[in-house]
Amino acid sequence: MYTESTRVFPESSGADIWIEGEAEFSDSNILLTISSLAGEQTALINGQGVTQSKAKYFVEAPVERVASIPTMRYQKFRSFLRWSGYLSAVLLLTFSFFSFTGTLKARIVLTGSMQPVISAGDVIITTSTDHRAPKKGDIVAYTARRFNGAAVATISHRIVGGNAKDGFIVKGDSNPSPDVQHPKLSDISGVVILIIPFIGNLLTPKALFLIVPSIFGFWLILDAMKNAE
Repeated sequence: MYTESTRVFPESSGADIWIEGEAEFSDSNILLTISSLAGEQTALINGQGVTQSKAKYFVEAPVERVASIPTMRYQKFRSFLRWSGYLSAVLLLTFSFFSFTGTLKARIVLTGSMQPVISAGDVIITTSTDHRAPKKGDIVAYTARRFNGAAVATISHRIVGGNAKDGFIVKGDSNPSPDVQHPKLSDISGVVILIIPFIGNLLTPKALFLIVPSIFGFWLILDAMKNAE
């Protein structure tokens, strides 16, 4: 019997629960559990008083609600992969849009003429000269041409002198001398704004031949782990 109001959780700042009166049956037991972001609070209420306790001492949770440590880690890993996939998709769509409009372009560097700043296998992101005018010190991607004017390849070197009207003097950072060609503004397809190391090595046919089956196998393993839960 509780002739006066009794607070069930006296040390709690959130669960403000009081009881008073008399139980209908003398051997009655009440297990009260309050769950919140702050955690769990449990009290056993009977004729002897209010006893602070834990729900696990009295109630066994259903098997499907008991998460083992490996299962929790797996779920976190799946969540990480899912959000990483969403982020990758957003970045890919955004880059595709800017690439379609000509604002950005991606290129894989094939030589080490710009080492140590850019190595073979790095990916460079360039923006068009309409959005950023090339100047001394910039790394630019320009169309290399033969003496007869025929295009040969796209080269990414640093501007070390010259101007847009007479032609820029460009040079690979690791090359001993500047390039023979002095590209004009019309030859420059973009100014480098971002360098992504190494990833270009993963985009070769041989690398993709290994990576794609590996991703598929990894997906099968995750699916098997899911079915084993």
